[in-house]
Amino acid sequence: MPISGTPADAPVAVPPTGRGALARGEARLAWGLLAPTLAIVSAVVILPLLAIFWISVKPVQLSDLRPPEFVLREDLRRIEAPGDEGAWRFRLRNSSPDRALRDVSFSDVVPPGLTLGPLPAPCAVNGGTLTCRFGEVPGGWRETLEIPATATDAFDPARDPDETPAVTEAQATSVLTDTTFTLENFARILDGEEFLSVLWATVFYTVFGTVGAIVMGLFAALLLDRSFKGQGLLRGLYLFPYVAPVIAVAFAWIILFDPFSGSANALLVQMGVTSEAINFFGARPLALIMVTVFEIWRYFPLSFLFILARMQSIDADMYEAADMDGASPFQQFAWLSLPQLLGILSVLFLLRFIWTFNKFDDIFLLTGGNAGTRTLTVNVYEQAFAVSNIGAGAAVAVVIFACLLLFSAFFFRFISREEGL
Repeated sequence: MPISGTPADAPVAVPPTGRGALARGEARLAWGLLAPTLAIVSAVVILPLLAIFWISVKPVQLSDLRPPEFVLREDLRRIEAPGDEGAWRFRLRNSSPDRALRDVSFSDVVPPGLTLGPLPAPCAVNGGTLTCRFGEVPGGWRETLEIPATATDAFDPARDPDETPAVTEAQATSVLTDTTFTLENFARILDGEEFLSVLWATVFYTVFGTVGAIVMGLFAALLLDRSFKGQGLLRGLYLFPYVAPVIAVAFAWIILFDPFSGSANALLVQMGVTSEAINFFGARPLALIMVTVFEIWRYFPLSFLFILARMQSIDADMYEAADMDGASPFQQFAWLSLPQLLGILSVLFLLRFIWTFNKFDDIFLLTGGNAGTRTLTVNVYEQAFAVSNIGAGAAVAVVIFACLLLFSAFFFRFISREEGL
């Protein structure tokens, strides 16, 4: 019913929807509080990531991380006493094998009592100081200057020419900051069967290591979901593989499965399973299987903790009702427990997949990447430090980032939607 004195079709006043001064102040405060976090994330995550992308398209060798230098060594040849005739020698070189130096020059004080002969073209003496200018010199440049010299009576044989060292000057551009770019790094790492072999080892290790750790953690959680005597002690023992130092457990596995003195081989031979020792970490494809088993054993406790915590939060009344209806333990797990665990299992799969894909230390300690166990992360180390090609190592890191980005996009597009995450 319209208000008295107001037409029935009169427009109703709507309060303005624009933000007031208070709302704008709160927004500024929120951004101000968020600014330190954004700065830290940018410094710790974004800037190194951008640096890796930059280096991946640069022809950077390990030796290029140190800028080129103009190296000079000097000595006196055949001049040991007054009256001797010899040469003042300078040995010059560019420390970089392929990077040029610009505006190369040096100056040095002429030793007292030394009379110089004809000077080479780039050199001149002014006020008792020798100056030589070479301009631009290429990478790998080496030259030896020998200036004829005669020692007068004022010459002191005990004086070392290095007492007044030469002052060198040179300018060089760093390969990390210049405008030289190349796709050769990606062409090198993506070339042929070697990359496919590395990618296959990475996918096998990641998928089976992730799924195996989750399944084993789920089984362990089912075992310890009920209260019994010694349950706390057993839970603590389950955490041992995860909390133990990786270098300790890795070497324990190497000793245990050693083909010559390992207990596992001795037991298998005594039981008649095999007639000769098995090289668990040195034969294909067994080495890849063994490092995957190690990954499962070492990291199932993390899945065990997450799954057990979620299982103990499920209402016990549902299981009591299922018992009264005659449901078997398997049916209770399939129709009651598993639907409640799908969310945490999805999160665990995402986290474990990313962590396992980036895993380096376990494989490197067990096999060093040999016998078909070279994954992408091990390839980063080999390209950057074993082959001394920093650019190729960064290119492999970019490939790892792309693979994980595609997996994350697939996960959040399909799997997380089905689980309601």
